Amino acid sequence: MTDYGDYPGLEELIAFHGHMCPGLALGYRAVAAALEQLGVVRSADEELIAIVENDSCSVDAAQFLAGTTFGKGNLFFRDWGKQVFTLARRDSSEAVRVALRTGAMEAPAAAAAGDETAARQLKIDHILSAPDAELFDIRKTAAELPPRAVIRRSLVCEGCGEPVMETRTVDLDGKRLCLGCAAD
Repeated sequence: MTDYGDYPGLEELIAFHGHMCPGLALGYRAVAAALEQLGVVRSADEELIAIVENDSCSVDAAQFLAGTTFGKGNLFFRDWGKQVFTLARRDSSEAVRVALRTGAMEAPAAAAAGDETAARQLKIDHILSAPDAELFDIRKTAAELPPRAVIRRSLVCEGCGEPVMETRTVDLDGKRLCLGCAAD
């Protein structure tokens, strides 16, 4: 096993995620760069938000390093399939967008053509050691911050009988249904 002790928080992130992979390394570097640019550390509550544009392993870094989670209402997912992370401060509306540069991942994989394990480790090593500017386009940006999380009351779905958040129900033929029952 490779020792990642020189990278603060990385071993704990690996334990949280379950394994080391290029996606996790990428998320680690992207989120660390954004936190540094914003001059902040892990969010205890909702003072920091993250908008992620993918649902890959890299997003676990936003949860673990930045303290942004769906449960706290400060992690937002845009299903755009891009390795892009925007972190923003609620107190100042200052935001940083970190986007993977085109071609940033190609050279390490080519160096170990034919050996999948070696190629994977070369890619991880490259991600962890390359300068931010080689991997990412990092820029300050204006962020339209989503509202703080609101706790909504639960209603009972008249189809399945399960409690459902009021804002996730529909009225169908005079019945209050959860989205799952309404789709059936």
